[in-house]
Amino acid sequence: MLKVDNLTFEVNEEGRKRCLVNHISFEVKDGEMLVITGPNGGGKSTLAKVLAGIEEANGGEIFLDEENITGYDIDHRANAGIGYAFQQPPRFKGMTVKKMLSLAAGKELTEAESCKLLSAVGLCSADYLNRQMDGTLSGGEMKRLEIATVLAKPHKVSIFDEPEAGIDLWSFSMLIKRFEEIHKEKKECLILISHQERIIQMADKIMVIEDGQVKEYGTKEDVLPTLFQQKTGRMCGQEGGTC
Repeated sequence: MLKVDNLTFEVNEEGRKRCLVNHISFEVKDGEMLVITGPNGGGKSTLAKVLAGIEEANGGEIFLDEENITGYDIDHRANAGIGYAFQQPPRFKGMTVKKMLSLAAGKELTEAESCKLLSAVGLCSADYLNRQMDGTLSGGEMKRLEIATVLAKPHKVSIFDEPEAGIDLWSFSMLIKRFEEIHKEKKECLILISHQERIIQMADKIMVIEDGQVKEYGTKEDVLPTLFQQKTGRMCGQEGGTC
């Protein structure tokens, strides 16, 4: 179980402090899926980076299975069981796709095992295995490979930042299928940051973040009606009409 208590992250902008994650608290039990949604620039990706250890919190605590991991860096959190897929994946010079997947899995993968991971994110060709990670792959291909690296190894908590971004409809359907399989296994906590309605509908819990603060948090049954009303209201306002 992941428990977050009063988490805060601030940055200095022109001598003034700006709170990007403002006293956020929540928990995700083993087997649960939490979807975090909300307006762009609201703090969702920043929260994910703080959870993964990429950014250091200014306040609050993070517990993984009752172990306080607040002071752990990204490597220690990965070893503790937190996996993270970047919104914009990094490129690694001189590394092949197969090597990257093996490193992510923590063992040398066979060609069949590597191809199975690629297939789960819509990259079915074995030709990808020997391609370099530093320039021969498109942004969409890099995004899918980043997701595959998280899928390569079971985690206690897996965090995916906008997994639908930059992939085609068929690949998205394959990815949804894999998320559904992980969710049914009820072994790990899934945290997905997304605006995509199909992903939101999969959630056990939904959190809406805006301006670094939690605006809505609860079960899907409690949050969805309000969330869709807000979306409909914004669409009507943008069109200048009434609903």
